[in-house]
Amino acid sequence: MTMTTSVSTPEPILARDRMGPFRARRIFVVLALAVLAVAPGELGSMTRELMVDSYVQVSVFVAATLFLFYGAERVFRFDIGQVLKSSRGWQVPLAALMGATPGCGGAVVVVAAYTSGNVGFGAVVATLTATMGDAAFLLIATRPDAAAVVLPLSFAVGILSGWLVDCFNKVEFRRLTVGARETAPRIGRTRPQDIAFALVAAPGLAVGAAQLGQVEITAVFGIPVLWLALTGTFLGLFIWATSPLQAMTNSHDSPFTRMAEETSFISVWVLGAYLAYDYLVLFAGFDLEAWFLAVAPLLPLIAIVIGFVPGCGPQVLVATLYINGAIPFAALIGNAISNDGDALFPALALSPRAAVMATAYSAVPALIVAYAFHFLAPGFMN
Repeated sequence: MTMTTSVSTPEPILARDRMGPFRARRIFVVLALAVLAVAPGELGSMTRELMVDSYVQVSVFVAATLFLFYGAERVFRFDIGQVLKSSRGWQVPLAALMGATPGCGGAVVVVAAYTSGNVGFGAVVATLTATMGDAAFLLIATRPDAAAVVLPLSFAVGILSGWLVDCFNKVEFRRLTVGARETAPRIGRTRPQDIAFALVAAPGLAVGAAQLGQVEITAVFGIPVLWLALTGTFLGLFIWATSPLQAMTNSHDSPFTRMAEETSFISVWVLGAYLAYDYLVLFAGFDLEAWFLAVAPLLPLIAIVIGFVPGCGPQVLVATLYINGAIPFAALIGNAISNDGDALFPALALSPRAAVMATAYSAVPALIVAYAFHFLAPGFMN
């Protein structure tokens, strides 16, 4: 008797509920925020106001940027890894440009291209040095004047750092992973909450844009801004709390799904930073500005060290402190150059030696630029 075996075609990686306790903690956070939002008196009023601010000042702009990026990627069907590989002399500037793009998506793509052998180590240093991660969205929305200095300067420093590394670094850190599949689970379909998130974010973007133009809008389509923003905030919290993902999305998912998932993840960090600062002032009476003035010479160094922490949460907090006048521009630019945002997570997973060395290399220009502002222009952009 002849035995036959059949080889099945691999199915797409679909999102599965593997997050048990982790998801339970997310639900607890959402419930705690809901309780704070409906609390009586000054606590509830301040919480609702901060939720509105974080939504119309940051979240809607994040959503618009991500949707444009992922939509263009889907429509034009380009493979950025191959584009970088064929760019030759333009590889480092392109990698720095992708890193300087607000958010972590561009830097993550460059890191993946490095592990696949499509770019050199200088490109990794360039993109990680240039990126400000998700904190860039917060800075653009609230201090566009500072963002207009930080982002181009980080971009220029990233290019110079990448070129210098390619000239002098002769050590190969990567282990090639050509053909490696995406690790982010695939959700597989556009969900009703994804469409709802986009429908709420669209008028929210109009409110945010009007605020940037210093135009006061109290209602959109007859809906008060307060309720519009709270609806968007809690819809995002619902998506985040029930999501099977950590932060990154699968490129095979629709632009609506990717936008809703990643914006929700970013928005939680932004809202947390907003609340942390104001709660600290309200309940502890803690004068952060006075405390930081006492250790002023160390502030750029402290901000640079915080930049070594993977993820965007600590970096969003640094940007929040700058926006509130608690730390100087020198500390902000030092953190912007040294931090790698969420891109450090895939870098550590795919090529840990390269990630550590790239972070170490980025500390050098961060120290130089930060302390140049500290000593030569202490009051700049403060």
